[in-house]
Amino acid sequence: MKKMYHLGTCTTCQAIIKETAIARKGFEMQDIKLEKITPTQLEEMKKMAGSYEALFSRRALKYKELGLKDKKLAEKDYRKFILDEYTFLKRPVVIMNDKIFAGSEKKIVEALKKEVL
Repeated sequence: MKKMYHLGTCTTCQAIIKETAIARKGFEMQDIKLEKITPTQLEEMKKMAGSYEALFSRRALKYKELGLKDKKLAEKDYRKFILDEYTFLKRPVVIMNDKIFAGSEKKIVEALKKEVL
């Protein structure tokens, strides 16, 4: 399986797509704003990442708006927020065979580049 979950309007996602040329390498591309993540897809990501928390973005504007930084969240909460609002998924998420790369931290992007290029 080769798939990228991204946000088409996200400049960081666009930069990573460009740097890796991932769209031309046979990856299925899913814009999470246009095509919502299904519970099955999220479950698959969670199995690979180890937890829903590992897939949860604390950078999302709604994280502060909803006061989530002041709350203790459980795995079921992370799952619910990601399924309810696409902005809570770390972006991008790339699945390549048995590996997952979630987010745009430098070390993750570098690891992704090594795998893809």
